[in-house]
Formats: sequence, structure tokens, C-alpha cells
Amino acid sequence: MKRFNRIFAIVFFFAAVNILYAQQKEPTDTTIIEAVANRTWQGIPGLERTSGGRLFFTWFTGGTREPDPDNMVLLCYSDDDGKTHSPLQVMGAPWSDGTRAYDPVPWIDPKGHLWYLYNRSNKTTAEHGIYVRICDEPDAVTPVFGPEFRIDLGVPYSFRLNKLTVLSTGEWIMPVTYALQPLYEWFILNHDVQPVLQGVAISHDEGKTWKLHGAVEAPPWALECMIVELKDERLWMLVRTNAGHLWESYSADQGVTWSEGQRSQIASPGSRYFIRRLSSGNLLLVNHDHFSGRNNLTAKISADDGKTWNEGLLLDSRTVSYPDGVEDKDGVIWMTYDRDRNGVGEILLAKFREEDVAQGDSVSGVVVLRHVINKITKK
Repeated sequence: MKRFNRIFAIVFFFAAVNILYAQQKEPTDTTIIEAVANRTWQGIPGLERTSGGRLFFTWFTGGTREPDPDNMVLLCYSDDDGKTHSPLQVMGAPWSDGTRAYDPVPWIDPKGHLWYLYNRSNKTTAEHGIYVRICDEPDAVTPVFGPEFRIDLGVPYSFRLNKLTVLSTGEWIMPVTYALQPLYEWFILNHDVQPVLQGVAISHDEGKTWKLHGAVEAPPWALECMIVELKDERLWMLVRTNAGHLWESYSADQGVTWSEGQRSQIASPGSRYFIRRLSSGNLLLVNHDHFSGRNNLTAKISADDGKTWNEGLLLDSRTVSYPDGVEDKDGVIWMTYDRDRNGVGEILLAKFREEDVAQGDSVSGVVVLRHVINKITKK
């Protein structure tokens, strides 16, 4: 009996410690509600559309800027094509130990489950990792997400921003930026001392387990890589850099090994881009075109796996950034991006079809541009 009591006491002690630790890490509801209501900046959005037609929008905010220990990720959804949306939901709150949540993106897997992916970072403890929450029924009257969990890739610094890709062979590919040494900063600042690598996490069991592959190097500020599968089954990785162009790498073995990184033919102002295979078989690229900074966000089509691109459809000539989107089952393309993060903080929506991009003009009758989903109302 005494032995049982001792065991019970030990179990109770560790349970109490875990509860106190969780309470210490999670801010109070009042604090979070006030932070969302009084936010002074927001941006870096993501978008998904379910088979039932629901649009999910996400972005992050919190603190005074990005990065900030008080950064948090937000989510809302719309059942009327973005005209109205649900109240903002905090999907990942900052922890009181200085761990921020940032760079969210929604992604629907082949079975219709909605994966909500984001990053957490703490520069004091050098903990930087990828986190996920999953909703099994995103079209439910009230979608319910499970608790967050970390995808451990076995490196001290890893993050991702862009959507996953399901290969024709069945593997799930997650683009990842990572480093092999602990990082006591938000970002890697000295690339000569500590290079940033681009790779992929590969899952052979529908996301239950993951393994990191690839070590592609690129110029400073290489990050936010994205993957498409080419028609010859090679993988094409594009990487954001500060070198005036996206860099690229190829894999001929489903992402296990990669070619040496090199400059691509796609010019870039050093900002996020979006690339995806459309149902037609063509590639869609949303990127800044003939730019002076982050202006002229343009959608383009390639019928030859990225060798050439058409002139495209201008989505927004203003200074905007960070496109993310999806093509729905009816062939409509939905794209979100942000504008003036520390000013009006607009989260915007563009809607179009492939034929609009091919013609460089609104010909489908569905085009919607510069539609505001959310913005900051400053007091």
C-alpha cells in the first residue's frame, strides 16, 4: 500500500508540474483577445478551399512587428466566397517563454483533412520547429482542429512556409529550410558561418512519420522553397533568394537527393512566390513581374514545365507580397496575398481561371481582383 502511495504521489507530482508548465506557457484568453483586437500589423497569408466550397484564410500578427516573441497565427473561414468570414481564431498563441508562432499555411490532403501548419521559434532556447493542427472535417458546421504537435526532423533549426506536394508515386513532400547548428537568433544572419540549407521532409505513410532529405545551398536569404513534380517525374525546387532571381534544384529520386543549387531564369525581388501544377497539366506561377520592389504581382502559365512563361494576368500593380492559393474542383483559382503589413494590413483575395491568365485579361466572367478579406482598424 505504501509503495502504491509513493507511485501515486510521483505521478501526481509530474502531472501537476505539466499543468503548471502549460499554464505558464499559454497566455490568458483575455491577453490574446486584446492582442487580436488591438493588433497593429498583420500579413503573410495562406489560403485553402474545401470540396464543399469553404475558404480558409490564415495569416499572423501579434507584438509590434515580425519577428516578435508575441507573434501568433490566426484563422477564419468563409462560406460565401470571401464576402464574409467567421470570427478570427487564434490557432497558435505565443508562449510566455518567448516562443512565437508564425508563417501559417493551410493544406488539404488527399483524404480531405485540413492540415494547419505553422512554425514556432525561440531565440533564447534555440528551439525552432514545425507544428501542425489537423481538422478531419473542414466542411463541418463548426470545424474542429486537434491539438498542435511538432514534426521533429532531427535538426535544431527548421521551418517551412509553402504547401506540401503529393507525388504521383504517393509520397508527401514538405519543403523545408533548415540548419545543422543551434540558432540563437530569429534568422540566420551570417551565412558564411552557418549556411542555410534547402531540403524536403518526405513521408511514406500519409504524414505519420517524416524524414529530412536534401542539402541545397543558395545565396544569402535563401528560404521559402517550393516543390513541383515535372512531367518526367523529376522534382523541381525553387528557392527565394536576395540575388535577383529564384534559385533552383532538381531531384530524380523523389526528393532523396538534389542537384547543386543554381540561378533560375525567374527574376525575383527577394520575396515569396507561388507555383503549382494545374488540373490542365500546365504550371501556374504567381510572382512579381517587371518589378521595382514587390509590385506587379502577376499570374503566369507555362505549358512546357517552366521552360517558358506567357505574359500573364496582372493581379495587383501595387506593392504587395506573399501569394498563396489553390485551384478548386471547378477550375477556379483562388489566391491570397498581403499589402502594407504595418499600415492598413490588408489580406487580399484574387479569383480567376486559367483562361484569364492565358489571355492576360478577364475573359472567364469570374475574375475578382483586390478584394479585401481583412484589414487593420487602428484606433
